[in-house]
Amino acid sequence: MGRNDSIGFGLVGTGAIADFHARALALVPGARLNAVASRDPAAARRFADQHGTAAEASLGDLLARADIDVVAVTTPSGRHGDIAAAALAAGKHVLCEKPLEISTARVDAILAAATAAGRCVGVVLPARLGDGARVVADAVRAGRLGRLTLCSAYVKWWRTDDYYRANRWRGTWAVDGGGALMNQGIHAVDLLLWLAGMPAEVSALAATLAHGQIEVEDTLTALLRFPHGALGVIECATSCAPGSSRRIELSGSRGSVTLEDDAIVRWEFDEARPGDEALRAGGRGSAIGGGSADPRAIGLEGHRRILADMAQAVREGRAPAVPGEEGRRSVALIEAIYDSARTGTRRIVS
Repeated sequence: MGRNDSIGFGLVGTGAIADFHARALALVPGARLNAVASRDPAAARRFADQHGTAAEASLGDLLARADIDVVAVTTPSGRHGDIAAAALAAGKHVLCEKPLEISTARVDAILAAATAAGRCVGVVLPARLGDGARVVADAVRAGRLGRLTLCSAYVKWWRTDDYYRANRWRGTWAVDGGGALMNQGIHAVDLLLWLAGMPAEVSALAATLAHGQIEVEDTLTALLRFPHGALGVIECATSCAPGSSRRIELSGSRGSVTLEDDAIVRWEFDEARPGDEALRAGGRGSAIGGGSADPRAIGLEGHRRILADMAQAVREGRAPAVPGEEGRRSVALIEAIYDSARTGTRRIVS
């Protein structure tokens, strides 16, 4: 553990999302950004100067530092695995940006490395840490919706051509691992899984309709069937100008709820309880959310909560709020959806 019981973090990667990590870490008591590394040493030095930390010339140099307890991996998605494995082998805990990796096989390699090293892996999927999401989760687990009947997620976002042109890895299967669903929609997928469980089977269609220069989908729909009998839909796109809030809709035999980003905008049940009217009147939410038209507009609160939880998990010797095993579930569902869209057949989720 870092000096004075402070949890020391090291960042690998200096892109836009790394900036969120650095600024959010500055808001976490008992945590400190001690070093950064990048494949581009000059970029690491610029980033370090901007955020008042040290720049290391290589990943190995960063991992050799005794004042780093957690390595936050903020590189492009398809490069997470090798960095995570090296960090775990060096005795560091790992907090990885979403997705944990771009296939379940690669995710499983990270999880095996964590088990071998006796270290934990967390995933940056902060939607389930939102105030509104937790209220909805409590309602589902308390049976207030009755039998779940329809469980759906909608991510109708917009990204410009310049967004994809800015980095050559964006919109590629090899490094991005997919398009709107894997990159933008995974937050909604994780939240839907956390609230409603893993679907048993999927049937999907995907297309590239607004960004002809990318390999992957910018528009996707999937039909879902859950083991408990409910049906559902995932709609996910970066082709829907000007973009709208992420929405989760859950309906059952005794009630229905809707989350827009982290605000509860529908809260209707057969059986009234204290507090229901206040939720219906004003909604309840946190600063977690955004990004429907601009990836820089997501705010810091989600990252602050994930980073604070990771620091506390290391301090307490427990699993983080979104452990690697949970991060695997969203990748598994997305794999099945992509397989269905590619083959034109219904797929069982494993």
